Amino acid sequence: MTGTRPPAITPDAYVLGVDSGGSGLRVALGRAGSDGPLSTAVCAEPVRTGTGGIDAAHLLDQLLPVAAELLERAAAGGGRTGRDPAGNGPTGSGLTADGSAQVAALAVGAAGMATLGGRLRAELPGALAAALGVRRLALAADAVTAYAGAVGQRPGAVVAGGTGMIALGTDLVEWRRADGWGHLLGDNGSGAWIGRAGLEAAMRAHDGRRGGSPALLDRLRSVFGPAEELPGLLYPRSDRPAVLASFAPEVAACAGADAIAADILRRAGVHIAEAAAAVCPKEGAEADGGCEVALTGGLFRMGEPLIGPVREELARLVPQARLTTGTGDPLTGALRIAHALAADDLRLPHHPTMLSVQNAQDAQSAQDGSAPSGRATTTARNGEPGPDDVPAHGAA
Repeated sequence: MTGTRPPAITPDAYVLGVDSGGSGLRVALGRAGSDGPLSTAVCAEPVRTGTGGIDAAHLLDQLLPVAAELLERAAAGGGRTGRDPAGNGPTGSGLTADGSAQVAALAVGAAGMATLGGRLRAELPGALAAALGVRRLALAADAVTAYAGAVGQRPGAVVAGGTGMIALGTDLVEWRRADGWGHLLGDNGSGAWIGRAGLEAAMRAHDGRRGGSPALLDRLRSVFGPAEELPGLLYPRSDRPAVLASFAPEVAACAGADAIAADILRRAGVHIAEAAAAVCPKEGAEADGGCEVALTGGLFRMGEPLIGPVREELARLVPQARLTTGTGDPLTGALRIAHALAADDLRLPHHPTMLSVQNAQDAQSAQDGSAPSGRATTTARNGEPGPDDVPAHGAA
């Protein structure tokens, strides 16, 4: 970062983690010197996205009141802080001398950040410095916050599975990304992919074609009504990936007794393993005990019928891989990144669109006419100049 080095951040200063996804905005407040959140809040309305990308003003309209409420509640004590011996206010309150809250670091993870986050990167640093006194800011793809939540700051890989699917890995030098290209070009093995394969098998049974599943046809009729009416219900919808993914649990429910449904999950597991293998760090993995591959997201609630094939295929492709279940979600990851920023200990690779880190107060000065600031970033290696993020429909 450029500019004068700011004063040291105290352990009592606050940090904020933000997760912006298709289901809404979630915010977690913590302290720089303590792991985990003090409190969390949810805004049910998703942040708008238009032709100019993610709407920075709409995100701020939702975030700032919630952040102010969380900070006010924490500064008031809420049973978490005491008063100093002179009775002048809560000790460890994270307040500055003028009584305002000190937000040492804030990390925002957002679906679509890489391809649609230009306005956020341009407008948020200065706005957050002005409104909350934020000193250090990270803007991350939600796949990155999923990684931080599931793996932490160690080398490894994460597969984030929900309606869509993306795999992300790092050796702490650069990011590698596989899939996450949306339901038309990829997301192989995702909820939308499984749901579509299940509906196709149901339609084959309806037609009397080979490869049809009467069991899945029964489930289609139960969920959507007459099979011949399904195209009219599905094709006009703007949320087709979510509609397709809504049938994935029906495929999983049939897999125990239906060979076609079981094979769909097996093929999904192979696709997921292939994506994980593509991003798993190779250098030093054997010496370090193998490559950790964490599975995170609602897709993997299907359990062993899906995870079993992932484990089997991954062992064949990357024998040194260790399959784990992610311990934290993207909101946990955003807060972990904020904690690392506050401690000046962020080891995850910086990248212009995947993980952009700024001194927010320098950015505010730049917007006011001073010299701009920035920092060097590493590249991502996936065959593109800079990898895209999970599409808004693609993350868990």
